[in-house]
Amino acid sequence: MQQIRNLLEKTNNVNRSAYIWNAINACMSAAESPIMLMVLARTNGLKDGGIFSIAFAVAALLLFLGQYGFRRFQSSDVLEKYSFEEYYGSRFLSCGAMLIATLGYCVYGMMFRHYSATKFAVVFLMCALKGIQAFSDVLHGRMQQMGRLDVATKASCIRYIMEMLSFCVVRIVTHDLLLSCIVCVAVSFFVFMLTSYNAAKDFCSLKPSFKWDRMKLMFIEGFPLFVSLFLNMYISNAPKYAIDAYLTEEMQALYNMVFMPAFVIQLVAHFIFNPIITTYAEVWQAQDIKKFRKLVFKQMGIILGLEILAIAVALTIAIPILSWFFGTDLAGYKMELLVVVVGGGMLAYTVFFNTVITIIRLHKTLFYSYVATAIAALLLSKYFVVNFGIMGAVVLYGTLMTILAAILGIITFWGIKHVNK
Repeated sequence: MQQIRNLLEKTNNVNRSAYIWNAINACMSAAESPIMLMVLARTNGLKDGGIFSIAFAVAALLLFLGQYGFRRFQSSDVLEKYSFEEYYGSRFLSCGAMLIATLGYCVYGMMFRHYSATKFAVVFLMCALKGIQAFSDVLHGRMQQMGRLDVATKASCIRYIMEMLSFCVVRIVTHDLLLSCIVCVAVSFFVFMLTSYNAAKDFCSLKPSFKWDRMKLMFIEGFPLFVSLFLNMYISNAPKYAIDAYLTEEMQALYNMVFMPAFVIQLVAHFIFNPIITTYAEVWQAQDIKKFRKLVFKQMGIILGLEILAIAVALTIAIPILSWFFGTDLAGYKMELLVVVVGGGMLAYTVFFNTVITIIRLHKTLFYSYVATAIAALLLSKYFVVNFGIMGAVVLYGTLMTILAAILGIITFWGIKHVNK
């Protein structure tokens, strides 16, 4: 076990290692769902792909319940308002809530959406997979807080790789979706214990604190951030939930194939912004507003450049690549893909603005923005999906993301100008 810790912690340049491994980790995280869906589509058609897609979407949503939005708060808590033991204790509670919510959703799916026993089990197992990620996240947050994001991302990379390998190998050999999910979850837990949990022993005491008065303060303070992140994921996945309710599993698979570039943008955005949290927080604590504003504009420019590149790819080679990757003809979905990519760029801005708003401690304002947008998504989803199919779903997604990015951008720049005055 000590040898594994030594391997994870070995580096000649901590900062360089952190950025390199964070980039690799972002790629692994973004690649996980597409690779699994690709293997499913190529081994047994679209139905299993549709089941997997909605299971992964539900799991990605409930992941934010397990994390409760504390990662960014924890990583930017440079003054250590709360101890790691308190963050650690809170994660047991939030992951327990995630488990209860998972069971509740699965029962709801069986009773009201006619989920089969297999679909019930696959949804539960994908949520369990994300539950492991949610729990490891608090340990990774401590490593980042201690200046060793490289250790956290190495451990996370290994887990993602082993999850994908185990799922894909079992699927190819057995063509059994349920068995593939079971093996994937078991392997993920085993790797988590060998890497993240093992390495955490060098950075913190793994004895949680359950002081209820402190827990209450933490959950109250973190609630607006949790709601914003949870609703952000709900808003981006609202078309998938509508397709699950009103269309077929084959349509779900097709939508997820077209939606995949936005999903990749979404996951990469979260991981790209993770390394900057502590740096931005330190600049903000130093009240160097000019430098802080410059950092914000620089990151916005990077997002815009990546978005222009993504649009160019969508207009040229994306459809042939996606069709080859999934083994499915997607030639008729070029316009849908373009709308998805534009919406994905807007989502990257929402993730970034959300991060900045958290750092400047205006996260309570996020609640109203996300609630309003989520209500719009809830009211409009059925109409767009039932009447316009996949095109309706992507237009709904792009519209919601643009509105949300605009609202959060206004809050961000208002806060930078006024909060420290």
